[in-house]
Amino acid sequence: MLSLLVLSLVACGDDDGGSGGGDGGTRGDCEDGPLAAPIPDCSPAPLPSTGDPAADCVARINQLRWECQCLPPLARWTEGESCASMHAEHDSTRSPHAGFGDGICSPGGFGQNECPGWGSVDDTISGCLQLMWDEGPGEDFAAHGHYLNMTNPDFGEVACGFFTTPDGEVWAVQNFQ
Repeated sequence: MLSLLVLSLVACGDDDGGSGGGDGGTRGDCEDGPLAAPIPDCSPAPLPSTGDPAADCVARINQLRWECQCLPPLARWTEGESCASMHAEHDSTRSPHAGFGDGICSPGGFGQNECPGWGSVDDTISGCLQLMWDEGPGEDFAAHGHYLNMTNPDFGEVACGFFTTPDGEVWAVQNFQ
């Protein structure tokens, strides 16, 4: 189900003045296409908030994909956002991935990442997504699955959903298809 690539580390230069926003802008070190492995310790500064958490989530994923590995952007899957938010709410009273596993709504996608119980939407987008990226490549899905979902060449879209609990914890889900 999950395609794994033979990986090798490639050192990359700095951004050559392209967009850096994960929108497929120009990077001098990306002229030959995606890198076989992410740039080590890649941690781009989060993009400014647009006020639309779902759009900001997709932009951050695409920023990590582009700036850290020269991967093309994923499309925002707006049709899946309601289900992703339902997953986040459902899981907030159960456990991560419970709604995805239980098939509580559709369309739910084919892969899921989840940020359970974060302090704010902004921290979730900047911090949790970075932590997932930092898992990096590897064959053990339990240790690298978030990164593997974020870079899976079979996925072309991502839907981000959010739920804030009554005590202020933010649960965020990213469903991929």
